Amino acid sequence: MKGASDLPDALLQINNWREQGKRIVFTNGCFDLLHPGHIDYLERAKALGDALVIGLNDDDSIRRLKGASRPVNPLADRAIMLAALRCVDMVIPFCEDTPFNLISALKPDILVKGGDYKPDDIIGADIVRDTGGEVVVMPFLDGHSSTGLITRIHAQQPS
Repeated sequence: MKGASDLPDALLQINNWREQGKRIVFTNGCFDLLHPGHIDYLERAKALGDALVIGLNDDDSIRRLKGASRPVNPLADRAIMLAALRCVDMVIPFCEDTPFNLISALKPDILVKGGDYKPDDIIGADIVRDTGGEVVVMPFLDGHSSTGLITRIHAQQPS
């Protein structure tokens, strides 16, 4: 799939980056409808290290998490859009409801989540800390969300 890496290829690239002394930043999400909040968040995440890796929920996991009407954009489209961003170095799709297995395999130097999470409640935080990494909670840009965007689109539709 264009824009996305599978886990074996991702591990090879991440090991290469580590040999070059680069710090690996990891975040994850659905990134269903890209908006300024996503861009701001990803740019700030990238600024924490040298390579930004995104774990991208596949379509089935999004349906389980957000309901039957989501995602709006299929996995391949979301992966291409994310990979096209200057701040994103790698996109890895995953099918589980959480990125626990992906984080366990990648062992990023920095794990970033947005919003009002507490660092100890973030999936994979223990793995990252146990390997000497850090966990960062980054506030979202107010007024921007995929759900809010969908609501605005529906509100503009004629009845």
